[in-house]
Amino acid sequence: MELYYKSTRNAEEKVSASQAILKGLADDGGLFVPEQIPHLDVDMERLAGMSYQETAYEVMKLFFTDFEEDELKNCINKAYDEKFDTKEIAPVRQADGAYYLELFHGATIAFKDMALSILPHLLTTSAKKNNVHNEIVILTATSGDTGKAALAGFADVPGTRIIVFYPRDGVSPIQEKQMVTQKGANTFVVGIRGNFDDAQTGVKRMFGDKELAKEMEEAGFQFSSANSINIGRLVPQVVYYVYAYAKLVAAGELTVGEEMNVVVPTGNFGNILAAYYAKNMGIPIGKLICASNDNKVLYDFFATGEYNRNREFILTTSPSMDILISSNLERLIYKIAGEDAERTAILMNALQTEGKYEITPEMKAALKEFEGGFATEEEVADEIKKLYENTGYVIDTHTAVASRVYREYGKKTGDTRKTIIASTASPYKFTRSVMDAIDSGYGAMSDFELVDELCRISGVKVPQAIEEIRTAPVLHDTVVERDGMKEVVKKNLGIG
Repeated sequence: MELYYKSTRNAEEKVSASQAILKGLADDGGLFVPEQIPHLDVDMERLAGMSYQETAYEVMKLFFTDFEEDELKNCINKAYDEKFDTKEIAPVRQADGAYYLELFHGATIAFKDMALSILPHLLTTSAKKNNVHNEIVILTATSGDTGKAALAGFADVPGTRIIVFYPRDGVSPIQEKQMVTQKGANTFVVGIRGNFDDAQTGVKRMFGDKELAKEMEEAGFQFSSANSINIGRLVPQVVYYVYAYAKLVAAGELTVGEEMNVVVPTGNFGNILAAYYAKNMGIPIGKLICASNDNKVLYDFFATGEYNRNREFILTTSPSMDILISSNLERLIYKIAGEDAERTAILMNALQTEGKYEITPEMKAALKEFEGGFATEEEVADEIKKLYENTGYVIDTHTAVASRVYREYGKKTGDTRKTIIASTASPYKFTRSVMDAIDSGYGAMSDFELVDELCRISGVKVPQAIEEIRTAPVLHDTVVERDGMKEVVKKNLGIG
């Protein structure tokens, strides 16, 4: 049975999976959601014996129903190959009472690789299926990790170009170096003088710009998105929660049907939404614990029912979570609003015009599976230090937000269910913040001296992604004001 996708803001718009992947964003500015979340049709004993690639097929075939079996398997096999430095793709590591789901073994050492390794293949397959002859322009805003993972995924993919905007002073030195040294004739990286929300807002505005779309069509281009607003990025993220549960069953850590909790460090809400989709597919997940840093707009939302971005934007050591407009939350809002597109559109309009909205008591009651928590900068550093001293295991700053929230949640509730913590980036991506947390005496070392020191104390080999950028030349040095984004896109495409 074919599964169709509809817009969160318009009940009338309905498209196939491949059309939703191609478009990225619905015409009305809404996000595409499946008409229903499918139920897994393979039992857990079989899943427990499957590879990551096999698990990916069992999950994705239920969402991407207009893909032929060989098309989908081809996308999966091209994505999850030797680019990953572990055979398991997403290994689970036990440390200090929790299970860390390591999602950073791909080409750019962050969890975004899990979806952005497959998105180019899903997108180019979708273009063929829909007889699209335009060149596809991937337009993306990044808070640090999406940008590099998307650039790596789309570099030199025929029929595509990719333009990435990032906050010039809002990413780690390693994140920036990874992006500005990116090779590929079809890649373009632009720093903006502003924060991630400014970049994301500018990108969304271009997606909704009908005049720009017309100019692009005339020149043989069309936009698509690599941000987690694209359903082609969200669905692959569901896979690793299914895989993690199955692996804990295979290891005898869980019995079939036993609930586990999931803790996710969250900025744009896509990663935890994927866990929610896995739960709705039938994976026994108890609490979905949403971990925020000092930009705790989501923590406040789960506590009060009001989403309010009218607050100070704080630069933290977990920059991929420095976000005040969590785009993917719209998909959850739509669900708890009873799939009422009109109500969702009103709330999203309020967010755009007033910077806030409030959900009804009935909608808030529908969030009982979720729990919010946050960790301060001091708590994040303390968590990294304590975990290293107790176990020798080194985690990055984003994972530390989740790890600290997990411990505080356990103390507060007494909930002893086994818990998966989404470990979203390698500590090598945020070396200075991680090493400063472990020992303040490292301050005089250069970034790459710190890399070598981290290797020494952790016993973990320096990832290829880091070795590559030690001496790589800067290939992208464009910086623009927030209001200059559209012009730089047009210039890059040679239009207007």
